[in-house]
Parts: sequence; structure tokens; C-alpha cells
Amino acid sequence: MNLKNLLLTVFSLFVTMFSFGQANILNAGSPEDIGKKTIEQIQLDNDLPLEYGYVDERDVLWAKTTWETIDLDERINFPLYYPIDTVNIGSDRRALYDILLANVKNGKIKKIYADSYFTETRTLSDLDGTLSKIDTLDLGYEQYNAGEPVDPQYIETTTIGAADISEYKIRGYWYFDKRQGELRYRLLGIAPVAPDVNFLNDDEPDMVPLFWVWYPDVREILHKAKAFNRKNTSMPFTYDHILNARRFSSVIYKEDNIQGDREVNEYIIDNALMQLLESERIKESIRNFEMDMWSY
Repeated sequence: MNLKNLLLTVFSLFVTMFSFGQANILNAGSPEDIGKKTIEQIQLDNDLPLEYGYVDERDVLWAKTTWETIDLDERINFPLYYPIDTVNIGSDRRALYDILLANVKNGKIKKIYADSYFTETRTLSDLDGTLSKIDTLDLGYEQYNAGEPVDPQYIETTTIGAADISEYKIRGYWYFDKRQGELRYRLLGIAPVAPDVNFLNDDEPDMVPLFWVWYPDVREILHKAKAFNRKNTSMPFTYDHILNARRFSSVIYKEDNIQGDREVNEYIIDNALMQLLESERIKESIRNFEMDMWSY
């Protein structure tokens, strides 16, 4: 099989895989049948994420670790943010944050971490104080001070939801594979970022990563979760595809360096433009390394 036929075969499998996003919608006898795969589809289904190949450390000629911010206000990043209101939408469409949190709660994501170095694990109970707060209103305090039981209507619970997620932080590893002769990228971790729940209504609340997940552990979960494709709704993207293919816009806020991996805003202070230019400089240095490997 020549290269052209191989590419056509891979593309056909790719299209077939994603065409099951709205499985059986044209042949459904009732609304309940939408999304149910036929027996033939189930038998042919091999819907798993493409495994990472083994890379020998001796084949890594050069490498750099970067930390990036994915701003969900940018239009290209909307597939990671929406939908934020799930009342009037099907259960097959959920925001990336809802997918991660739901699988943390049901135990499919077994480990979550407090930092991007994955040195400190957290538990679901540890997240309670990060994701929600319980506050008593003034009328509730009056009842309490009067020795009366506090009416539940005066107890207010605030919970971080998908609408509150403003960005994602990711950690990745750029490396040059001398065996393959190309620059590659491996996503290592991702964290949803939201305002501190205790200051959610402030004008400029502090932004905090809620938790970090080791990305290779969640690939199968994110491969089953579909994101909206505004160009063709019959072929939704998986979250794993979006993140691995880097179909998003991001800004580098940190790289591994001799100063203890200090962030850009630690050596370029109170100057957003220069911080952005520094991020672009780091990106350009990575691209230039691959270009400098070749001579004509």
C-alpha cells in the first residue's frame, strides 16, 4: 500500500469514527433511539484514542517544558468553554470542565493534583472548599443570635460552575525526536482556572487553578467526550483531539529555566504588552530550533 492509499484509509476511519457522534439520528424510530448505536456499529467500534508511541530518551536531542494559558474569552477556544447551560441541551454535550469534574466525582479520574509538578495529590473532599462555599445571610445571623434555628432560605451556597471557568492552564513538553527528525509536543497536564470562590463577585477576583490532572490518564475519557464543531455538526471533535492537535490559542506564561522556573510576570512586571512579546519570543525560539536543524 502506497502512502496515498494509507492516508486515504486513515482519513476514512477518522471520518467514520466521528460520524457516530449523532449515531442513528436518521433511522431513529423515536427520540429515545437517537445516539444508540446499531449492533453492527458496536461490533465495528474501536473508538479509542491513538496511543502515544514509545520514545527512547536517547532519541530526544533537545527538549523544553512550557506552561501556557488558554483564555476562554477567545473565539477559537469556545469549544472548550461551551455549553455552560445544560438545562435545555442533550447529555452528550458538556463543557470540558463538566467532563473533568464529573469523572473526578465518579472515580474514573483517580488522581488529581494541587500543582503542575504533580507532587501533591488532592482528594474530592479537598475540593469542597475550593469549589463551593456556604454563607449565612444577615437575617440568618439575627435568627442565630436570637437563639432560633436558622431558616434554610437564609443559608446561601455558592458553587463554581462551567460558566465561572475563565481559562485553562496546561503544561507541555516540546522535544526534537532525532529518529523521526521532527519537533513534537506532548501534553502533560491541564487545570481549569476560576476566580476564588470566596471572592467570586469581586470586580477583580484572584484566579486560581482548581486542580491539575495528569493528561495521559484522562485521554480515554476526553476521547469519548465530544465538543461542538461549528463547521459540521455531524463530525464533532473530541476534547482529546482538540488538545493533542493544539486546536486552541494560548500564551506561554512560564518555561523551565535556571531561576527555578520563574514565570514571565516575575521578571517583566506590570507590562502586559512586554509579557506577551516575551511569550512570543519563547514560541519563536522553539520554532527556530527545528528550522536550525536543517541546512540547504
